[in-house]
Amino acid sequence: MSTVALVGASDFNAAHFAAHWKEGAFDAVIAVDGGFASLAAVDCAPDLAMGDFDSLGYVPEGMSVKAFSPEKDASDMELALEEALARGADAVEVYGALGGRLDHTVANLQLLASFAERGLAVAAVGERERIAFLVGPGELRLPALPSGIVSVFSLTDVSAGVVEEGLKYGLDGVALTNRTSWGLSNELVGTPARIALESGTLAVFLPL
Repeated sequence: MSTVALVGASDFNAAHFAAHWKEGAFDAVIAVDGGFASLAAVDCAPDLAMGDFDSLGYVPEGMSVKAFSPEKDASDMELALEEALARGADAVEVYGALGGRLDHTVANLQLLASFAERGLAVAAVGERERIAFLVGPGELRLPALPSGIVSVFSLTDVSAGVVEEGLKYGLDGVALTNRTSWGLSNELVGTPARIALESGTLAVFLPL
């Protein structure tokens, strides 16, 4: 399985990225505009820098770069996700896509869901959380952790057959919609957990 890390301009848990990068978890690292500065801060030289570079303020030199006009119909993050697919990625870990401007965060959540629906294993890492995107029929298994909050939201009109097992509050084949807070703030209780659905797309918020 080929895993690509995309690093955007918003704040994220740099220690989490650095640990996984040093362990060789990523087959390629792509800086998305201002994410280039975040990578420089942890001494990571990306395999590619891409974007319109309005956030970074300059175009990096001495490395592979794909520069775009600011006047375009796709965001830098969308272009980077397409680049990851073009490179044959099976999985993408996205850093720096949460927080900052709320409109950017909403756009990124929608984008990541759409790429998950295209068959890419997608997750986004923020400062304190990791968001996995689960497309039905599918399941996500969690190891036994002593504590932590898990929230599950539907990103489609309806996510059917949602199951939550091994958490404080169980769900057994329910339908979640994108117009409810049902799914907010479940709790890990020290046992292995399972989240599954029959159809639709879920965003699963997990503790780092």
